[in-house]
Amino acid sequence: LVDAPVLLVGDIDRGGVFAQLLGTLMLLTDAERERVKGLIINKFRGDKTILDPGIIMLEERGRIPVCGVLPYMKLSLDDEDSLTTRFTRKGNGAVTIAVVRLPRISNISDFTVFEQIDDVNLIYVNRPKELEQADMVILPGSKNTTEDLLYLKRQGYDHDIKALAAKGIPVVGICGGYQMLGETLSDPYGVEAGGSMRGMGLLPMDTVFAEKKTRTQVNGRFLEMDQEFETLSNVEFTGYEIHMGESRRKDGATASTFTCDSVTGTEKTEGTFRKNVCGTYVHGIFDKEDVAMGLVRAVGEKKGIDVSDMAGVDFAAFKETQYNILASELRKHLDMTRIYEILEEGIETEGEAQE
Repeated sequence: LVDAPVLLVGDIDRGGVFAQLLGTLMLLTDAERERVKGLIINKFRGDKTILDPGIIMLEERGRIPVCGVLPYMKLSLDDEDSLTTRFTRKGNGAVTIAVVRLPRISNISDFTVFEQIDDVNLIYVNRPKELEQADMVILPGSKNTTEDLLYLKRQGYDHDIKALAAKGIPVVGICGGYQMLGETLSDPYGVEAGGSMRGMGLLPMDTVFAEKKTRTQVNGRFLEMDQEFETLSNVEFTGYEIHMGESRRKDGATASTFTCDSVTGTEKTEGTFRKNVCGTYVHGIFDKEDVAMGLVRAVGEKKGIDVSDMAGVDFAAFKETQYNILASELRKHLDMTRIYEILEEGIETEGEAQE
């Protein structure tokens, strides 16, 4: 563990916040509990004064100060995959982008940009039948690619996705979703379940899981592409890779992107493209307005929609605005003097440990 001071935050919107905080403290070891220097209550709705008796009780029983009560804020921030409320979000845009909700889905922040485009209806599908309304299908990242691929096959998603691809519906795979679109997945080192299995066969490539995980930030651009992805040709992007293994293209496949490692400067062709199916290892690849809108307009045109008035969003600037609002509210509702003292105490403790 990192030897640093901790602020323990409880979510009152889910109920039982006092039990959350006190129960967590009771379950910690003495050494772990010693690191907790303050408590925070998050997502409170209403008049804070009604919480005052509870806060007094919390400090008496927990013997740790409460550093503030944060109000419920309507912000669009990246959230934890398993706790997000985005899975139930429904829009009414003219273009429907369907993300398959894998049991072990990861990095759902890849798709948040589409929520900010009025013309897009972004949905997370729970059943193969829900794919019928999709104008584009996305297979997201996964915390366990082979297990989630087995799930897709058991549920019949693979047949429906292949049928949609055969009709010309664009299909995009990100990271683990990209690996699933290939012909085979092999796990010689037992990184996941071991052995080999067949993929969906929509991209002529094979994936072999490696012992070491790739973790890197990248800049890059799409290569020359045609048909449904022609609008992405030579469009630049930024993002990051965090995956196990390597995917090798075979005859009939074309590299979809060119990337450059932001730290080492290593350049390579990455991803795979064939007709209306495209895959990449790059997370955050849609954040650039030209990428997201290039896809949306292409899908809209294929659907016969007038895309001339479709407006995008500078997602990086939008996220910066959201975090600035959050920072302002934190300063307003937290005991910042006490928090800075905790930080300074942590720095002093770290210095003493190094000596």
